[in-house]
Amino acid sequence: MDSFDAVVVGSGFGGSVTAFRLAEAGLRVCVLERGKEYPPGSFPRNPHETAKNFWDPDFRMYGLFDLWSFSKLDALVSSGLGGGSLIYANVLLRKPEKWFVHETFEGGYESWPVTRADLDPYYDRVETMLGANPYPFAEKPYQDTPKTIAMRQAAERLGLPWQLPPLAVAFAEEEHPPVPGVPIEGGENNLHGSPRYTCRLVGECDLGCNFGSKNSLDFTYLSAAKQLGADIRTLCEVRSFERLDHGFLVTYLEHRPTGDGDPPEPPVRRTVRTRRLVLSAGALGTPYLLLRNRSAFPGLSPALGSRFCGNGDFLGLLFRARTKRRAGDGDEEVTAPRLLEPGFGPVITSAMLMRDGHDGGGAAGRGFYLEDAGYPEFLNWLVEDNVLTLSGRVGRFLLRRGWSQLTASPRSRVGRQVSGALGKGRLTAASLPLLGMGRDVPNGRLFLREGNLDLAWDLTPSGPYFDRMNRTMRRVAHSLGGIYASSPLWWLNRLITVHPLGGAPMGRDRREGVVDSFGQVHDCPGLSIADGSVMPGPVGTNPSLTIAAMADRSADRIIEDHDKHPAGPS
Repeated sequence: MDSFDAVVVGSGFGGSVTAFRLAEAGLRVCVLERGKEYPPGSFPRNPHETAKNFWDPDFRMYGLFDLWSFSKLDALVSSGLGGGSLIYANVLLRKPEKWFVHETFEGGYESWPVTRADLDPYYDRVETMLGANPYPFAEKPYQDTPKTIAMRQAAERLGLPWQLPPLAVAFAEEEHPPVPGVPIEGGENNLHGSPRYTCRLVGECDLGCNFGSKNSLDFTYLSAAKQLGADIRTLCEVRSFERLDHGFLVTYLEHRPTGDGDPPEPPVRRTVRTRRLVLSAGALGTPYLLLRNRSAFPGLSPALGSRFCGNGDFLGLLFRARTKRRAGDGDEEVTAPRLLEPGFGPVITSAMLMRDGHDGGGAAGRGFYLEDAGYPEFLNWLVEDNVLTLSGRVGRFLLRRGWSQLTASPRSRVGRQVSGALGKGRLTAASLPLLGMGRDVPNGRLFLREGNLDLAWDLTPSGPYFDRMNRTMRRVAHSLGGIYASSPLWWLNRLITVHPLGGAPMGRDRREGVVDSFGQVHDCPGLSIADGSVMPGPVGTNPSLTIAAMADRSADRIIEDHDKHPAGPS
């Protein structure tokens, strides 16, 4: 049986950072990741492969997207080497200082045992490692990004702070001006051995970047950890763990995918021994593992499963944006479509802030961020193709061609007719999704029902927050001459999140939280958690940077403990 100083379960922002820091300190580290490796070029784009790109090993599906559905919430997370960094939109924003709150709400409370000052040194380190830099909006062709220009103008008209957030994207080679799509010198020095290219501005960040332009965790922390000797194992899904003298026994299934036509190979059950165990399976995976193995850890906090939230995630749509212009040489103003081109650029380029009541200055309510949410160009074709078909333009074109053939028309140039059949594409070009996230109320609770993970969550306390979000998105849409539509799920009293948080929250003691402010599980030496589940409430911004910074800080405590007790926890 293999034995390690530390086993890290999961390779997202918590697991990758922890694995690197512990390997850097000389510990023998093993990373167990349930998903596959995704080198550049391996992310599916065609319908056949995309349909299989979901995680459900019971049905021989080992893909990237893991979708959980509860009564009030759908949550989309990632399964693959690099975790959520494979499909996130690269934004690295720090949690605002005054959003580290201590407050009660109906049915619970939110109390952060860490401060912004505690995390700032770790924010600095993570930003450096991930190559954080804002969208290069001051240079060509980036300054012509329509959605970025529109978001800035909307923020100015509404009097909201606007910024270009740091992005973990390679826009340029080191000490060179940014140029889309050029090879990165030395870019192949990664665990995939694959070449990388600067961002091609194609809006595919959330589907996996096939050009290696994202500074995702596999190119940064995991590649560095592997160079330091970390044992990284993919397609290894942890199922159980138990206490031993001076350590833990971890049992996992090694999945063995086969081709479509090949008979399935059953997974192999394996075990490893470790002195320290770090759970980094995410805000759904980690509580699920702890709930399933609770009998082996009777000292776990009663707070397990509590203070769950969706980080205030909300999706709205601005469509049919319009702008005013003068008609000819006269003074008459007419309106024309305002092209926002959501498929140009990375998914997110800019953010505006609605201040929180804790920020002072007359602000009231729970704060949030609004960001542009681009998408790949092929989705525009999908939408326009359906509009094209439903509108009858194709039928009219075919009738014209048939009539021309019957009448032996001498008109041989039909470019205008083909153009008319395709339409002007203004529906998609003048539309833009808006992504909101902020301080919703963390009153959800995860629990097991018939062996499955379930969620009890009352959206009523968060109602004023989401109403404020909808009003602000509508104002943004109207400021750009557009129409606003909220997510259809909202009218069904449901939400969707890509940032689930909580379930194993931090607290000052076992009664208040599952872990302490360093991610160490109360009354269980050697067991730590480093992922979004330890958040005692919403981060409010894109949470990846905060999760990584907290993991970096937690790694310091693990290393200190290892130096004091090299034989393992007692």
